[in-house]
Amino acid sequence: MISTAIRVARVGSAAELAAAVLMMLGFPCLMLAALVPSVPAFAAAAAVTYLADHFLHRRNSYLVNRLSKVRAGLSIRFLIRQLLLVLLLARLSLADDLIYYGAIACFIAFYGLQAPHGALVTLIRNRRRMPVATRNVDLASRIRIPDAPPRGLLHRSAEKILHLDLFAVIGILVAAQIDSPVPGFAGIAATLVLGALYVLALVPYVRGRKIPPKADDVLAAADDWLAEYRPETVLYFSGSKDSAYQVNMWLETMEQLDTRPLVILRERVILQNLAPTTVPVICVPGGVHLMNLDLSNVRVALYAANVGKNIHLLRVPTMKHVFIGHGDSDKLASVNPYSKVYDEVWTAGRAGRDRYAIADVGVRDDDIAEVGRPQLAPIRTWQGVPDGRMPTVLYAPTWEGWDGNPGNTSLVLAGENIVKKLVTADPPVRVLYKPHPFTGTVSKEAGAAHQRITALVEKSAVSRSTESRFTVDTAAQARAKAELTRIEARLAELTGGSDKGDEAVASRDGVVDVQKHEEVARLRTEWNAAYWASVPDWEHRVVTGAEPRLYDCFNVSDAMVSDISSVVSDFIASGKPYAVTDSAELGAEEFKRQNTAVRAAVILDNSADALGGLLDAVRDPAADPLAKDRGELKRYLLGPDEPTSIEQFNGAVAALARKAETRNAGQESRIVAGGPDVELADALPGRRTNGDADGTAAV
Repeated sequence: MISTAIRVARVGSAAELAAAVLMMLGFPCLMLAALVPSVPAFAAAAAVTYLADHFLHRRNSYLVNRLSKVRAGLSIRFLIRQLLLVLLLARLSLADDLIYYGAIACFIAFYGLQAPHGALVTLIRNRRRMPVATRNVDLASRIRIPDAPPRGLLHRSAEKILHLDLFAVIGILVAAQIDSPVPGFAGIAATLVLGALYVLALVPYVRGRKIPPKADDVLAAADDWLAEYRPETVLYFSGSKDSAYQVNMWLETMEQLDTRPLVILRERVILQNLAPTTVPVICVPGGVHLMNLDLSNVRVALYAANVGKNIHLLRVPTMKHVFIGHGDSDKLASVNPYSKVYDEVWTAGRAGRDRYAIADVGVRDDDIAEVGRPQLAPIRTWQGVPDGRMPTVLYAPTWEGWDGNPGNTSLVLAGENIVKKLVTADPPVRVLYKPHPFTGTVSKEAGAAHQRITALVEKSAVSRSTESRFTVDTAAQARAKAELTRIEARLAELTGGSDKGDEAVASRDGVVDVQKHEEVARLRTEWNAAYWASVPDWEHRVVTGAEPRLYDCFNVSDAMVSDISSVVSDFIASGKPYAVTDSAELGAEEFKRQNTAVRAAVILDNSADALGGLLDAVRDPAADPLAKDRGELKRYLLGPDEPTSIEQFNGAVAALARKAETRNAGQESRIVAGGPDVELADALPGRRTNGDADGTAAV
């Protein structure tokens, strides 16, 4: 029942639900205490509403955000509490006392202070918001960007000034209880003085040297940096906060390009969620500002998503435009008709090319290039189970999805059968269970199955540790755990980071320390090795959280059981045996026909009876009937192993850049030769365009 209430109220935990209930009940209790009247009861109810409200705001509760939509926002809740306090004074027959009029005057004046406070906060934020935000771009040597105001002034500013009424509320309640106006007027004075000081503290940050340069100066500095850096290949991205992973997955590839890379983002929220990178990044929310940037040296633009804002860069003819997507699968998004607008579409392997041919959405075969999947480079190719080590099988089911389709996940119908057969296998194998992080968020059946599987794996691990045949090298584990502690301490030191203040300061100071960046990458690799060394190689484990990463689990496993998802497509890069569950029970042939990635898999029904075939392939690779099929499927989906994916990718970038150069040279020769009047000026980047700064312009 509690879990149902949590989902309905859209709160994140039972604690949030309890706080929400207390806050909602607190206000009727305040009114009741005012009408009775009872000062202690009013004080208790007020304390509950203050604390519950503060807790929900600290948690960024969805429920609190929704209250403002029904005219029960933060300011209204504080005003109601203050009005009920005035009612309490009236019911206590204090309406003719000075404290009564003092309370009314205090709250009116207090709300009068909130108008200039809100205006100043908004003005400061707007003046400090530059037309572009950057990372790894040297703006500091070109323009002066002042430090941000102290975090305490702007962070949760509305909540902070409203809570200054606590002094007045407490003082008035004490005055009413002891029948002396002194505490009341002291509290009133404290509230008004502190409120006025808060407003005055904001004033210096709206003028003079406390604000960044004007938009034109910032844009000129960005252009000056671009002219010096001369980017050649751009990764362009626009999307929501939840789609940040789509650009993050390409950052390492951009770092490995042979040409000078640049990342262009269109939303500030994406910049805030961007993974650490050494590649220069420019976030340009305004369409006109983007079209005015000097991108004349760019020859190749890469697009990770099909979105409307792509048009602001697609209109530039001096560069070639490529759709690279954010994953290669049989989903409809992989053959979007929008792809016709690009000069080329790059796929991982032959499968992507065939997918467009079958879909017949207007993308010509000549415009498709196969470049592999550079992101899969960390996945190691299987060489068989090392001598002396027990085989490891990874169970990595996907989540239940939004539509209730039983074929989405194997957890509910097959998960327990799979894990039971694995933990009781003879000869034994080690089981790693890594569930999808969204598991159980929609379906309570999936959540319950996950809990049962977790308990089964953990119970089996405890049982195995008591058997004498499973030994532990205590000294080696102790060394590995000590190494883990050392690495984690160093990572915390390197990544803890200082508060960059705001977006303007982050742009000024956001030049990555390459040595530190490389050390963090090396330490994460060392952490992974130490983690696996710190546990016995026969111990069953439930792996959750960000670390170890999925690809790390691939590398320590010898086989995998999963569901239809990108996990399967990625695992194919390892060449290891794998099984996929047909939870919807389509039948093996139909299941393979509908899903290319399972054509070299052991197909399991919900009983998981065919799991023995997977284990046999792991124990005796020479007798593996699907080994050849997996190799062929890997090449079909992901392309050849040689040249490497990054070499193929760099080759494709270079070839397309040459096409852009050829096209641009041809246009210049036509103009020099006095050919037809070709109006290129308006299409060239770097030329100032009339239009609104919010991105509205003719396209």
